Parts: sequence; structure tokens; C-alpha cells
Amino acid sequence: MDTLLIKEKISEEVLKKIREESSAMVKLVVDVARGTLSLGCFLHIDCYEKLLEDGSQPKDLWGANFYPTDGRIDFISLVNIKPPFSRSMDITDLVVRKRLEEIIHTLLF
Repeated sequence: MDTLLIKEKISEEVLKKIREESSAMVKLVVDVARGTLSLGCFLHIDCYEKLLEDGSQPKDLWGANFYPTDGRIDFISLVNIKPPFSRSMDITDLVVRKRLEEIIHTLLF
């Protein structure tokens, strides 16, 4: 799957293609300030860089994993280690987690 930059809700057709072309998990990075995301990258940093190229700021970018077969999301990514905001691969800030979930659900479902 190619790395996608998503700024508005994707069609059911595109979501179906993501489900068909992906393995059990799709890596993604969300810009919590702009409400955009990038997905389908081999490494989270690839999605991160795609968003940077589009004008995102590093402090606003958070990584997650999307499981297209059941819609589950986990919040573990190396790009989430960003002192002083986070010293963990897991997003522990509940406000940031909720914002990621909102953006992912808005754009993908």
C-alpha cells in the first residue's frame, strides 16, 4: 500500500482497498492540530515525514496503529517519544488519545 495523506473523510471504496491491501495492522500518524493523518507507511517515521512535508509541526504529530478488520486502534509508536511532551512510545495523555480517536474516526469511518 502507498502512503496516503488524508485531509478529508475517505470513501468506503478507499477504506475497502486499505482493508484488502493491508496486513493485520496499518501504521498511521495524526496531526492533532490540523485534523489530518497519513497512513500506510512502512515505518511511522515515513508517515510523520509526509505530514511534515505538508506543513505539520512536530509537536502536533502522534503515531498509532489501526487494525482495519475490527477498527481497533493502539497508540504505540516511536514517534510518540518527544520530550517534554512524552517520554513513552505509548500516548499516555488522555486528551491527545481522544483527539487522535476523533480524527481517525472522522476521516476513516
